[in-house]
Amino acid sequence: MRTPHLLDPAFAGIGLRPPHYQALLAQPQNLSFLEIHSENFFGAGGPPLRYLERFRQDYAISAHGVGLSLGSADPLNLQHLQKLKHLVDWLEPALVSEHLCWVGVEGRYLNDLLPIPYTEESLRHVVTRVSEAQDYLGQKILIENISSYLEFTDSTVPEWEFLREVAQRAGCGILLDVNNIYVNAMNHAFDPLHFLAAMKPADIGEIHLAGFQDTGEILIDTHGAAVSDPVWALYAATVARFGAVPTLIEWDTDIPPLEILIAEATKANTILAHKLTHVPHAA
Repeated sequence: MRTPHLLDPAFAGIGLRPPHYQALLAQPQNLSFLEIHSENFFGAGGPPLRYLERFRQDYAISAHGVGLSLGSADPLNLQHLQKLKHLVDWLEPALVSEHLCWVGVEGRYLNDLLPIPYTEESLRHVVTRVSEAQDYLGQKILIENISSYLEFTDSTVPEWEFLREVAQRAGCGILLDVNNIYVNAMNHAFDPLHFLAAMKPADIGEIHLAGFQDTGEILIDTHGAAVSDPVWALYAATVARFGAVPTLIEWDTDIPPLEILIAEATKANTILAHKLTHVPHAA
């Protein structure tokens, strides 16, 4: 059995995307990890898995899912779980994560990450499903807060409390998407620092940073632009509260040259380095 690479929280990572395969092979980068979308590697073979086999020799890998639909009323998709477990068992990723959302119902899947109502009933349902997924996979997973553009009138629990309670009751971790916190704070009029204050530091296993689009009415999480200045500021506050946590630069649409992503990762590294060099000495 190979020895998996360990994440170094002092350095950020980037998403592994086909346009960058050759550049990464030609010149390895000083990255803590590469993150994949798990479903892109569910096949039984072919070029995607051959490339992934090559990259996992040099980098820690984080497996980030988009299709498990933890918030759906449907039973968990056993076929999906089987494929994910097969990938995880082979890949031995440093982190495994999914979104706190639903993506389909009654066997019909939508190309979006959809919000759930934040109620006690929904909380019990999601906790059960996260626990079932972890039991099946045989390991702890991280759940990610999503961006949203509407709120359910039935919701009775603030998003941040809901996310915290899922982690506490299911024994999972949290993938904290700082861009999504900022987007939702602007769209739904809350203080993003309240979100950070509600999180337990021990639960935070990974951080995501990405870009958004401002339509003039709402902010849309596009993953197609550089990280904005206010999100960088919120990230600095996040690192100040939680310390150096493995951080990913997400850029999934209008993908730029690799050097642009490396420059974004370098900005994150600067914030991480400032935190690491200003850790108070123990009394």
